[in-house]
Amino acid sequence: MAELNEFIQGRLPIIGEAVVQTFQMVSISFLISVVLGIPLAVLLILTRPGNAWENRWVYQMLNTVINVIRSVPFIILLFFILPFTKLVVGTTIGVKGAIVPLIVHATPAIARLMESALLEVDSGVIEAYKSMGIRTRDIIWHVLLREARPSIVLGLTIAIINLVGATAMAGLVGAGGLGDLAYRFGHLRYEEGVMYVTVFILILIVQGLQTIGNRLAAKFKKD
Repeated sequence: MAELNEFIQGRLPIIGEAVVQTFQMVSISFLISVVLGIPLAVLLILTRPGNAWENRWVYQMLNTVINVIRSVPFIILLFFILPFTKLVVGTTIGVKGAIVPLIVHATPAIARLMESALLEVDSGVIEAYKSMGIRTRDIIWHVLLREARPSIVLGLTIAIINLVGATAMAGLVGAGGLGDLAYRFGHLRYEEGVMYVTVFILILIVQGLQTIGNRLAAKFKKD
């Protein structure tokens, strides 16, 4: 009992701070990545051969850039863009230092997931709207994005869960959050209690995100 009290008093505030840092990193980088990733996906769709803004060069360039960035494992990307991170936010450590590489890592992944989701929309439906003279921007907003909502939600759920994993890796370079806590206390100091609690919290976060994503996707399917 004394050990439990000591753990609660000594480590609970640190764990709470790490949870807040993890949520900060995930939420900020996810929101910015979505703002960048969805327009990229729409541009990929529109510039594909046979579509409204068909442009082979733009499509190939975007396709290549996305593939190249996605080919680099996050932990390598983290170190590779350190100078860029320093230039943008003035530091390479802490929550601020982790957000830039997280955005660079997540944006191409979200663009690809959203592209796949948009490609699932029945082309016959799009053609029907085109034949009625509906403008491209209205088709994007009212048809493509609306019809693909369940797949978009599921894709974003995958993306945000991947970001949770990436924040844990970022902890290895002093980004803060649960990964940093597990590494410093659980691994370097052999504090098994901290490691178990960290893993348990991460499992809860991922399970919660997946459940929310599944329920939202099911709701949009019914609509």
